Amino acid sequence: MISETKLNIIILGSLLSFSLVASFFDQPYLITLATKISILGLAAVGLNFILGFSGLVSFGHAAFFGVGGYVAGILASHALNFEPLFTLFFVIEGTTNLLIIWPAALLISGLTALFIGYFSLRTTGVYFIMITLAFAQMLYYFAISWPSYGGEDGLPVYVRGQLFGLNLMDGLTFFLVAYFWLTVGILISLMIVRSPFGLSLRACKRNYSRVASVGINPFRVQLTAFVISGAFTGLAGALYTDLNRFVSPSVLGWQMSGELIVFIIIGGVGRLCGPLLGAAFFVAFEHFFGSITEHWQILLGGIILCTLLFFKGGIIGFFSKA
Repeated sequence: MISETKLNIIILGSLLSFSLVASFFDQPYLITLATKISILGLAAVGLNFILGFSGLVSFGHAAFFGVGGYVAGILASHALNFEPLFTLFFVIEGTTNLLIIWPAALLISGLTALFIGYFSLRTTGVYFIMITLAFAQMLYYFAISWPSYGGEDGLPVYVRGQLFGLNLMDGLTFFLVAYFWLTVGILISLMIVRSPFGLSLRACKRNYSRVASVGINPFRVQLTAFVISGAFTGLAGALYTDLNRFVSPSVLGWQMSGELIVFIIIGGVGRLCGPLLGAAFFVAFEHFFGSITEHWQILLGGIILCTLLFFKGGIIGFFSKA
């Protein structure tokens, strides 16, 4: 048994080492898998911020992942087609500059989370789960019926964004960018959880009424956490669009929300690197067993059941002593 801090360092170091070794042996597909793990891990880190530390089970986080993805896709497509993006009040030029796309994805995903969270957090339990799912499904069906951006066929982007003249079409370079944001997301989660705000957030999870009785507004605390969570998940969505050079309504579907929850359960609920480890396990499991049988989800379901019944701390909880 080792400390959770050391285990987190090992997990992050292993992912980086795996990608560097894959690059050395010229295995671009393995680098792509590592990049996918980093991006999905970042999205799950965003969800874990409210699920693990505040006890809010959101089944609609695909909404923010998809919003971030569509922000990146729409801005890039308008830049490639040399068409301005018309809004109600002003005109926005399309761009492939990631220093513009990333803040836009963070901002719009955060605002979407503010709107959804404002109504969802007025409910609790299964009602909260269902209302977040309902909002995500509304966005999913809106994307399907949005022919200007591909409808159910999706929106191709063809090229990756631009960042300081780097060649992001190079697999290792793009992995390092995604890995950087994953690390930033984990460090920000760590700082927030250890701050007075983080203490208030965890207190809301334990006793909502007592938090209110000492003069803290628990609704405001949880809403702030929900917005932060949605913003980081949206950033992951923008990176995912860049990775695939394509975005479709599938990123808004309930299956994506379910996968993010599975990552957290397998890796460890409320663990800093639990979502990343869960994402790595899921991607590797899908890659290996998916090539053997199309019924690999049955095996995964058995693993999830065993985790819930016998290893409630997930993989990290099983191997760590803290």
